Amino acid sequence: MKPQQNRLTIGSFAKAAGVNLETIRFYQRKGLLCEPDRPPGGIRRYGQEDVARVKFVKSAQRLGFSLEEVSHLLKLEDGTHCSEAAELAALRLADVRARLADLKRMETALSTLVDQCCSYDGSVSCPLIASLHGG
Repeated sequence: MKPQQNRLTIGSFAKAAGVNLETIRFYQRKGLLCEPDRPPGGIRRYGQEDVARVKFVKSAQRLGFSLEEVSHLLKLEDGTHCSEAAELAALRLADVRARLADLKRMETALSTLVDQCCSYDGSVSCPLIASLHGG
């Protein structure tokens, strides 16, 4: 006897996927996840494929992909579009590198300002506050 494929209620599904109920509903509204039919007098049931799909979406989001990009990746997941997926990833990587460069500049500027504040003995103005005022 074949085990039933779709046995999870939406609550069990959300828990198995590591998200909350509203995330499931949001992904359904965005077209990232299908909403199963409701049998007459019954409740919708989800399967492990649905859990895997939500985990895919969350993994892609953690890498910085937007939901629109995730949707595109899901359309490419048959394995025959690796070059297109790589192009999307290359764009994401360029964005991450640019943000890292910005964060490094911010770190350097803040570090310098903190050092100036720690060594400043004046009573007129704080070097950090003055620099934020453009002084």
